[in-house]
Amino acid sequence: MNAHRTLVTAGRVLNQLRSDRRTIALMLVVPCVLLGLLAWIFKDTPVFDAIGASLLGVFPFVVMFIVTSVATLRERTSGTLERLLTTPLGKGDFMFGYALAFGIMAVLQALIATAFAVYVCGLSVAGPLWQLVIVAVLDAVLGTALGLLASGFARTEFQAVQFMPALVLPQFLLCGLLVERDRLPDVLRWVSDVLPLSYAVDAMKAVTTSATPGSDVSGDLGVIGLWVVVALVLGSLTLRRRTA
Repeated sequence: MNAHRTLVTAGRVLNQLRSDRRTIALMLVVPCVLLGLLAWIFKDTPVFDAIGASLLGVFPFVVMFIVTSVATLRERTSGTLERLLTTPLGKGDFMFGYALAFGIMAVLQALIATAFAVYVCGLSVAGPLWQLVIVAVLDAVLGTALGLLASGFARTEFQAVQFMPALVLPQFLLCGLLVERDRLPDVLRWVSDVLPLSYAVDAMKAVTTSATPGSDVSGDLGVIGLWVVVALVLGSLTLRRRTA
């Protein structure tokens, strides 16, 4: 992998995104709309404070998964990827360039969504606000990495979206948002211990409920970061030049 080629790829993707206002709106506005709707539904109740932070990680994760998987597949079906890979650009350069570009968007998304949740929706945060932003960024990057991985197995954009029930919904059900993970049946708890979104939700809960989350969050962030790297490496290994 070459750092210069990775940066060039990231710049190209960001230029494409800049001209795609609908995709930018999907990434930056939709999480805020969903959080606002949730806060409105549970107005004057403690429910939003209980689950709002967890969903602050889940919503960007889902949005970035959808956007990245479809955008990457479009590069392949249009023949752009095949042409790019005839140059010195490697698959790793392509994957990590995409991850870097969408990672930059994830930072913007996390800053906007966190500010909206805290200052507009009134989400209570016991811990440092910057830790909440870091967790939100990593959650969005995780969605980007898994979206890149899923795009390698899809032949059409519709198939890419269909991977969401397979890769995202099981994590949503088992992450501890609906039922505490220690109350799950043993087999499901073991599965939950492997899935990355479980650690994202745990980190969000730690930041919002503890004034000094410290090492609890660092362990969760380490697992999420490991999943991001593994997904990107596997994605670069399984990436096809074109869709047959």
